Amino acid sequence: MIPYGHQTIDDEDIEEVIKVLRSDWLTTGPKISEFENALCDYVGSEHAIAMNSGTSALDIAVASLDLPRGSEVITTPFTFVATSNALLYNGLKPVFADIERETRNIDPEDIGHRITPRTKAIMYMDYAGHPCNIDEIQDIANEHDLYLIEDACHSFGATYHDKKIGSLADLTVFSFHPVKPITTGEGGAVVTNDPELAQKARMLHSHGIDRDTISRYGPDAGWAYDMKMLGRNYRMTDIQAALGISQLKKIDQFIERRNEIALYYQELLQDIELISLPMTKEKIRHGWHIYTVLLEGAIKRNDLFKYLRRENIGANVHYIPVYRHSYYSETFDYNKKDYPVTEDVFKHIITLPLFPEMTEEDVEYVVSSILKIIHSL
Repeated sequence: MIPYGHQTIDDEDIEEVIKVLRSDWLTTGPKISEFENALCDYVGSEHAIAMNSGTSALDIAVASLDLPRGSEVITTPFTFVATSNALLYNGLKPVFADIERETRNIDPEDIGHRITPRTKAIMYMDYAGHPCNIDEIQDIANEHDLYLIEDACHSFGATYHDKKIGSLADLTVFSFHPVKPITTGEGGAVVTNDPELAQKARMLHSHGIDRDTISRYGPDAGWAYDMKMLGRNYRMTDIQAALGISQLKKIDQFIERRNEIALYYQELLQDIELISLPMTKEKIRHGWHIYTVLLEGAIKRNDLFKYLRRENIGANVHYIPVYRHSYYSETFDYNKKDYPVTEDVFKHIITLPLFPEMTEEDVEYVVSSILKIIHSL
């Protein structure tokens, strides 16, 4: 089967991991800070805190703001549940704003309609690797004195107006899951230019303790440490960090290849009237974490999904709107009618395979399979 996404691992990656396995430090060792420094250098941020997953990083980013319980945070419903779950973990209420049809990103205009006196932050997600309208969102945040959290789990390596994603919000979150632009197996990171938020995030991801492991070892180290905050254990291992350091060296070629594959899809699909293609706005370098299309007219998403799976093509659907999940519908009073664009996109969207090792022949096979079912209808 051609999967919808897949990691790209080479011999250099494997060798770097083996070196760590043969070293003294499997976790809480020197590879962590090396990876964090490399992340900062790449995205242009002052601080990075590496973690064991993107979900953990989302949780810690929210927790580091220390917002009053019951506060509202405006976010997108068209994302994986981890985005809004991070708010619930911290006693906050997700307030969903509708999305733009063309990019599937949160609509800044609708953000403005959702703000109340209880709103304390905006958490926006760069769908599929296309950065949001960040300038507009920042203007809203400045006007209402709101924090900004960028869920950039799709957009590592993307750029917005010639700036790398990772230096624009108060806090930015990355994921290094195998289907993401680079992988550490599982893994994630929070990056920020705010030293106070960075200090909180670093303590919170390691039990709330004020000293790291290395500083507590060696001939001159003391034994004392203090738990200052109620933290978690979300630390990344040196094994993961070594893989991340090696992967990071190839990120630009990965993104370039993803853009080549997306462009080839565009060329092959552009004349099919029953398919609406994704778009890229000006001054954007798309990360192309996933490639999605909207199906129009007679062709039904579920029929195409089943057909492609039978043809060994790992089509998928990204995403089921968060408010449709049982936990959310049973806990909150969200109304689907409040999100008409999200509902329309959800009913027509399908994800086609895209990953750096895809070949032109793979893309052609996916497209020819789509044409077959269209012609059969």
